[in-house]
Amino acid sequence: MSFRKLFVCLALLMLSVSSAAAGSLSKPVGKPILTISGNITNKNTESGADFDRAMLENTGLQTIETATPWYETRMRFEGVPLDKLMELVGASGTKVTAVALNDYVTTIPIEDFKKFKVILAMKRNGNYMPVRDKGPLFIVYPYDSDPQLQTQTYYTRSAWQVAKLIIE
Repeated sequence: MSFRKLFVCLALLMLSVSSAAAGSLSKPVGKPILTISGNITNKNTESGADFDRAMLENTGLQTIETATPWYETRMRFEGVPLDKLMELVGASGTKVTAVALNDYVTTIPIEDFKKFKVILAMKRNGNYMPVRDKGPLFIVYPYDSDPQLQTQTYYTRSAWQVAKLIIE
């Protein structure tokens, strides 16, 4: 291969890598279950980023097993790490406003996501959570990992039936 062909190949490779890093998101194929808007750079709609269940799952799931005030026994939750999701959409800001299907609203410092390894849970004990039981998305902290997380402050940040995240 000539030097010129090698240079062109490398240039094209670098261009494709930088485009991927810029983070254009694919559009959901299924029904969107989450919309992220506000201060984000990676969008798939005019106003933000819509995600269907498959898109969220393809981001990579994390598991938290913890006791909660909402269930009598410890539960195993599986979901997307929220710090990873913030990275994916190119979030810049200090807080996230979570809006639930029932219009419950809570504000969460973005720093919580990395500090406490918070997830946006889709499954509880291996099953998708239905809307009637805190689904389809539930913000879950690893409550057992730190006594500080077993307070009303963090329980009120743990919105269920999450439909929107607004980055501010």
